[in-house]
Amino acid sequence: MIVRISSSSASVNSVPNGLTALTGGTALWASYKYSQGTQIFRDGEAPKYIYQIREGAVRSYKLLSDGRRQIGAFYLPGDILGVEAESLHRFTAEAIIDTTVWIARRHGLFEGLAEHDLADATTIFELLHNSLEHAQNHLLLLGRQEAHERVAWFLLEMDWRLKKPTAIVLPMSRTDIADYLGLSIETVSRSLSVFRDRGVISFNGQREIILKDRTKLAQVALSQSGGGRPA
Repeated sequence: MIVRISSSSASVNSVPNGLTALTGGTALWASYKYSQGTQIFRDGEAPKYIYQIREGAVRSYKLLSDGRRQIGAFYLPGDILGVEAESLHRFTAEAIIDTTVWIARRHGLFEGLAEHDLADATTIFELLHNSLEHAQNHLLLLGRQEAHERVAWFLLEMDWRLKKPTAIVLPMSRTDIADYLGLSIETVSRSLSVFRDRGVISFNGQREIILKDRTKLAQVALSQSGGGRPA
């Protein structure tokens, strides 16, 4: 079920070119806002819409049989979600903070793609490739045995996806990070404290982190298996 918090009509000129290319220009894109904690779609539902994050952040997660929560992905501004390879959503998606998205019905997905020029096809590929790359790198991250490596990789991933800001302002909580990394919140906090004590990072409140030495952080993240780019 889609919970509509607020919506506004969008002119063709205001919708990003990549989105109009994705639906062949036949779908009506609209801007929707979901308040913090609002469910966007649910595990097991038939996909009806595709989304691109304009502002805010979304987490996708699955509740495991033992009651634990596994976060599959964090979606940040520019990311696409709702494109499924199967007939049902495999994860539940929820707004981490107040979030605004571009949204359109899926029936127009790839419609008229054969008629698009090469630039449109390239744009679509880039949009979908980014989502695939995030998923592949999450698998690499979970394959790392050391907790410090996972936390370091996560920080580099956020740094890269947020375009290497002066300070990383994380929209997600440490509980979210722990569920994403397959660790306990205590382990995540301990690793962050170790990085701070080593002068690799510093804190400005609970969710703002300054990367003081990206080289050392990368050495920790890649200390076991190497390869791959945090994305």
